[in-house]
Amino acid sequence: MQIGPYLIDPPVVLAPMAGVTDKPFRLLCKRLGAGLAVSEMTTADPRLWNTRKSLRRMDHEGEPEPVSVQIAGYDPGMLADAARYNADNGAQIVDINMGCPAKKVCNVWAGSALLQDEPLVARIVKAVVDAVDVPVTLKIRTGWDRDNKNALTIARIAEDAGIAALAVHGRTRADKYEGDAEYDTIAAVKQAVGIPVFANGDVLTPQKAKHVLAVTGADAVMVGRGAQGRPWIFREIAHYLATGELLPEPTPAEVCAILTGHLQDLYAFYGEPQGVRIARKHLGWYAKDRPENAAFRHVVNRAESPQEQLQLTADYFASLQDPLILAA
Repeated sequence: MQIGPYLIDPPVVLAPMAGVTDKPFRLLCKRLGAGLAVSEMTTADPRLWNTRKSLRRMDHEGEPEPVSVQIAGYDPGMLADAARYNADNGAQIVDINMGCPAKKVCNVWAGSALLQDEPLVARIVKAVVDAVDVPVTLKIRTGWDRDNKNALTIARIAEDAGIAALAVHGRTRADKYEGDAEYDTIAAVKQAVGIPVFANGDVLTPQKAKHVLAVTGADAVMVGRGAQGRPWIFREIAHYLATGELLPEPTPAEVCAILTGHLQDLYAFYGEPQGVRIARKHLGWYAKDRPENAAFRHVVNRAESPQEQLQLTADYFASLQDPLILAA
């Protein structure tokens, strides 16, 4: 699929996730097959652009193109300024967040709360599209709640304003991450507009990715929680879409090598103390559904240094290769 001048190939995209899709994780997912990786949301409030958190979120040095940066806010002028600022600092695609269901985001009338005010949506998308020369994309949900689904209206507003592509999470804000994704709504959106559409929600396996593309007619799938602890899902999906064949599951040794590299990138990016803390949630995701997961997390979460965290991780995955070690 195409977004402005950029070919998104394979059509498998890492969804923006606050606290997850930082630079180390985006780089890892791109190396493992993601055709595009969208940054975690950056605030449109200029008073916060020079905080340590915002500066890290706006760091795109060495990131392969296209660099897609998500912005969040409620004021059209402020979002336009944020789009210009990010485009001047390396963003090649600007994505507007109208999909986040988090209470602290919706309480300031940002994220999916914006879906309640269609005229404001129209002003925001026009202001941002007019502000920059790079393509602008939009991420939405199907509506505010099940009695107020307006994804089709929002999609048409977005297309009319010049939005280059639209990502639809197949749930309302009220649903958060509960229940099944509404692929029929995504299909209706795809039929209603001529711009590329990403289908997002419950894409956890290659087979599910193929099914979602078939039933929605979407141009690409967007993977969020399915990539947590399984960043190789992108190459698995890409291979399955291209060949109809499943790649073998990575061995514990392969997973350990990927995870170890990820940990080292986190330490380098955040500094050792913060990197160790941030790594803990990733360690839990990588170990999820594996033997002795709870015991591993209990031990590894007490590690205070990179050396200790890396050694415990190596020991755990070595035990998975040799069940006798695990039994001992």
